[in-house]
Amino acid sequence: MDSIDLEKLLTKVEKPARYIGQEWNMIKKSDYNYRFALCFPDVYEIGMSHMGSRILYHTINMLDGVYCERCYTPWTDMEKALRDADLPLYTMETKSPLKDFDIVGFSLLYEMCYTNILTMLDLSGIPFLAKDRSESDPILLAGGPCTVNPEPVADIFDVICIGDGEELDNEVILMARQCKKEGLNKKETLRRLASIEGVYIPSLYNVHTENGKYLETVPAQEGVPARVSRRILKDIDSAPYIGNQVVPNMSIIHDRVAVEVMRGCSRGCRFCQAGYIYRPVRERNEETLLKQAHDLVACTGYDEVSLLSLSTGDYSHLKTLLPKIIDSMLEKRVSVSLPSLRIDSDLREELEKMQSIRKGGLTFAPEAGTQRLRDVINKNVTEEDLLRAVRDAFEAGWAGVKLYFMIGLPTETDEDIQGIADLARKVSQCYYSVPKEKRGQGFRLTVSASTFVPKPWTAFQWCGQCTLDEIRRKQQVLRTAMKGVRGAELHCHPSMLSVLEAVFSRGDRRLTSVLIDAYRNGCRFDSWAEHFKPEEWENAFEKNGLTMDEYAYRQRALEETLPWSVIDAVVTDSYLKHEWKKALEGKTTKDCREGCNGCFGEKCENYCSISKR
Repeated sequence: MDSIDLEKLLTKVEKPARYIGQEWNMIKKSDYNYRFALCFPDVYEIGMSHMGSRILYHTINMLDGVYCERCYTPWTDMEKALRDADLPLYTMETKSPLKDFDIVGFSLLYEMCYTNILTMLDLSGIPFLAKDRSESDPILLAGGPCTVNPEPVADIFDVICIGDGEELDNEVILMARQCKKEGLNKKETLRRLASIEGVYIPSLYNVHTENGKYLETVPAQEGVPARVSRRILKDIDSAPYIGNQVVPNMSIIHDRVAVEVMRGCSRGCRFCQAGYIYRPVRERNEETLLKQAHDLVACTGYDEVSLLSLSTGDYSHLKTLLPKIIDSMLEKRVSVSLPSLRIDSDLREELEKMQSIRKGGLTFAPEAGTQRLRDVINKNVTEEDLLRAVRDAFEAGWAGVKLYFMIGLPTETDEDIQGIADLARKVSQCYYSVPKEKRGQGFRLTVSASTFVPKPWTAFQWCGQCTLDEIRRKQQVLRTAMKGVRGAELHCHPSMLSVLEAVFSRGDRRLTSVLIDAYRNGCRFDSWAEHFKPEEWENAFEKNGLTMDEYAYRQRALEETLPWSVIDAVVTDSYLKHEWKKALEGKTTKDCREGCNGCFGEKCENYCSISKR
């Protein structure tokens, strides 16, 4: 793209730093023969905060002759500027149009970003549907957690990668490059890519329906796997990491160094998709983490290190790792932060040490307001755990606490909702019971109540979501109950957005036409309240003869074939069914660190170190 055109373009947008590139540590290559566009379907400041994209940017660029460049969804002002100037969407590194790349890959982290994918394709002149693209168009690839149910977007993508991407994506790229070298056409290339473990090629499968209802997805030809197994990276300690982290040109959502201490979670919360699809637990060594933290601080200049995982408090060596990192960073005044903490994590001394440099807020996730409901969801924490944890924090000088809950969980009653307010009130009382000389100043209690969304590959995947009216009623019950809680602020997730998320979480291929029509009706940035257009989504469903109710609210039968059954997430169907039945009985399942629960069935010994103890 001509630099003069770009300069004129950026005078018309609110945040030009989103589009200029040339960041510190941006990778530059001149010797390459294959190009991969790493696309994130949201704005720059969100995409630049995503650890998975940072890892893939580094690992793909480690391949000789392959250049991986980044691209993000332009905000609405930039979209308009590009259209007015008749210019294509371009990458950050070389300002090249996406259509010029061999592979265009998207990270699918959230269903409500799907219309942003269409924005990026539309601005690039790339047809939405795989069947409409020619040999000259790029191969479209998708990866990320949403691909464990790829069906709502399956007709859009040529290749869908299921599971950990560090090794998988590189194998796909190298094989596709070899196919190009051999002169194979796209159909032949896709047929060869289907042989890679973890690769789903939607065009090689037929979808059977009856009276407009989904029945099953089956291979269209011999040699295609009946189910595609999730790819699992067994050794994350020796796997390539971020390299020299790109430093953004503007403030981003997570503007800090982040190190992934472990992948997976052993707790088994029944609502948590990530807890199931990132199994088994794999940890990095202390020495690896210390080196990564120091290397990243040195190459970026950041003054904060965040220790990330689904449950950092469960990292085996956290009590020795935290003091080492804090002490080694003390001279540089680099602070250490933790994400959402397990309520039963015993970190009193560590909290005191962390706040010696910088006090922010702490986040805890009780998820439910009563012990009965916490047992249903297998949270395995108690009210006493929460109050002990917040008291430890308050006595260590912390004053800001966030509590995450869900409403609309299976078997929930109004008493459970009232329990959320009761817990918040007790946390507030706990703060004011701590002597003034110990506690921090300016108490802040944020209570966040999201709406439960049943997700594929969880014990609750068969469960229907609460109706829109019921969600709103429950939210009002909570608002009323929260009145008078000292220092507390309540945030409820938009109810209609949660319903639409449930639709696309559990949907099938019929939703692709709904998605395209919604986009053409003006839908994009659906997760942003100021841009969400529920009426246009309703119009798109009506036009296609579908309803949100049948996807979001309907209870699925245990014997029903689910749209995502073509994927093997390794956790077995029988285990998930067993967990669903235990949930209805209010019975809990032990943490798998206390002994293997057999969630992988016959594959436990292949993947899970716990099963070998």
